[in-house]
Amino acid sequence: MFSYFVDKKDCSHHEIFPGVHIYTTACQQMMLSLVEMEPGAVVEQHSHPHEQMGLMLEGVADFTIGDQTRRVRAGEMWRIPGGVVHKVVAVDGTVRALDVFNPIRDDYL
Repeated sequence: MFSYFVDKKDCSHHEIFPGVHIYTTACQQMMLSLVEMEPGAVVEQHSHPHEQMGLMLEGVADFTIGDQTRRVRAGEMWRIPGGVVHKVVAVDGTVRALDVFNPIRDDYL
């Protein structure tokens, strides 16, 4: 049965890099991921064919997207076209962020 409401405990959970936990849920064509990073944790440089957009909920992280690097704080957003290399480093305590992917990433289900 499909539920319209999702609790974090019902999400798919993965530790994608040391200290980087994601909790994901999907609908038909997009995926939402809650990202929780421990202080100093790193999402290593990578790319994927999926479009990705996000919103920083709390904490501070250094983002490198393509050839641009920026310190991102709560309330700020990012957008990453498919195929663009990116990296994230949690620099100020715990980081919590939301990521949206299209199409759905099967590796996160």
